[in-house]
Amino acid sequence: MVKHFDSLKRKAHVSPLLLVLGAAMLWSTGGLFIKASSLSAYELSFGRSLLAAITIAIFTRREGFGINRISAITSILYAALLIMFVLATKLTTAANAIFLQYTAPVYVLILEPLFYKEKFRARDFVTVAACIAGMSLFFIGKLRPQDVSGNLFALASGVCFALFFLLLRHAKARKVNRASSAIYGNLIVVALCAPAFFGAVQRGISAADFGCITYLGVVQIGFAYLLFTLAMARGVRSLDAGIIGYIEPVLNPVWVFLFIGERPAGWAIIGGVIIIASVIVHMLLETRTRPANLPADGTVIPHE
Repeated sequence: MVKHFDSLKRKAHVSPLLLVLGAAMLWSTGGLFIKASSLSAYELSFGRSLLAAITIAIFTRREGFGINRISAITSILYAALLIMFVLATKLTTAANAIFLQYTAPVYVLILEPLFYKEKFRARDFVTVAACIAGMSLFFIGKLRPQDVSGNLFALASGVCFALFFLLLRHAKARKVNRASSAIYGNLIVVALCAPAFFGAVQRGISAADFGCITYLGVVQIGFAYLLFTLAMARGVRSLDAGIIGYIEPVLNPVWVFLFIGERPAGWAIIGGVIIIASVIVHMLLETRTRPANLPADGTVIPHE
């Protein structure tokens, strides 16, 4: 696998945008395999994060494994969003979990002026208002108690994702391995979820569940993260990566519907479309008003 990844680096004719597309498509399969596993959220999170941490550490080992105060905080936030996303996917529909987590840009728009003294513009307010309207649609109609809990976990995951992204902009976050938050965040999940997983081992884990764990850790997080970081290293703008990345919340519930038959509620679909459309329009308007000589932000975002 190491040789395969090195060969990707040498193939200059492979479009970096295709690498982002590949990463987004792999990320989008997370809901399907989380739903397919009979393991609990904590049991699944242990194995998934253990294999993800090992995979990412192997391929980024040349950057070292240093950590500082900022990267430690981002690791905790990453661990929280990982666990809460799996909990959300287990408790509510895959569509609700992924769409509500993708409200993260809304919180970034609200908090960024507070973190970095940046101006909050009228366009930002419109985007936030539209996304809040979209969020409200997820709580309309017949909801089971676990749906409400799952939706709240998904929203909390989105808040952690936003705080995580904001801290990645901090100057100290770039003084260590860019993947340190993903590596240590996954290891925090491993430590927290170990008791649950070892309890599952005593009861017996099926081959199918081991297959789900392996795929989620090595491929859906690990290999997808490597494709994404390779694309960013080859000059993909954050805007382009962000827009292509929105393939994930579109495809995530599609895979679950096709293979498991879980049908998202109509209001949830409408709400998801509003959220995604609002963020994409905002991103497009943002790039049109950005000075031409302003360098793209190369921040790499480990995924859930």
